[in-house]
Amino acid sequence: MALSKDTRTILLIGGGVAVVAAIGLAVVMGGGRDDGPEPASPADRGGLVVDLADAPSLEPTRQLRCFVDGQFVGQATLADCARRNGVATGALDVGLDASGELAAAPTAAFAPPPELPSFEFDEPATIDMGQPPASQPSRPAPAPVSGPACLRHVGGEWRAVGQGLSLNACVRALYAGACVRPGEADYGRWGDTTLRLVPRRVEQSADNNRFRTLAEQDRNCQFPGLN
Repeated sequence: MALSKDTRTILLIGGGVAVVAAIGLAVVMGGGRDDGPEPASPADRGGLVVDLADAPSLEPTRQLRCFVDGQFVGQATLADCARRNGVATGALDVGLDASGELAAAPTAAFAPPPELPSFEFDEPATIDMGQPPASQPSRPAPAPVSGPACLRHVGGEWRAVGQGLSLNACVRALYAGACVRPGEADYGRWGDTTLRLVPRRVEQSADNNRFRTLAEQDRNCQFPGLN
């Protein structure tokens, strides 16, 4: 049966409305989404992604790059790597190595403690201001800075970072924003105390040999527990 002219007109208008509605829905569903740049991979970000606290959640059969005496010895499970090193699994640092692969190594295996500084930094620092001209009144010299020295070991030598800082302030000055990889360590000194940054924590030692945890480090390489 033939359709009247009015009926055909209504059908055409209805079809057009349906097409427009479908296009509008697609724009609404897709236009508001902005994927933006893809997040950087753990290897691109650098720093640590998996640390010792996460080790118990690792699959027992998970293969890691194992380091013994500072040397890569092949793939091994965490337990096997600990056995090869002659230590408990808790003595291994776990994280991404320089290749971006998950690795395990004894704490500070690549960086033993350096020699202690052969000079004293704990004496108050004085500043020579010279003699003022005769036409100018003499000004009092600034008060000397006293207190424990905060030192950083870099390039095979000790360098002063500050003096008169508290222990916590020295740790922040040395290590805030810095992370190290498994087996690595960065050393510092606060007075007579040796400090070292290892994966996810800073440790301290009174004898430059036996270290204990001073502060935990978060994934942003900061120390929220330090005031």
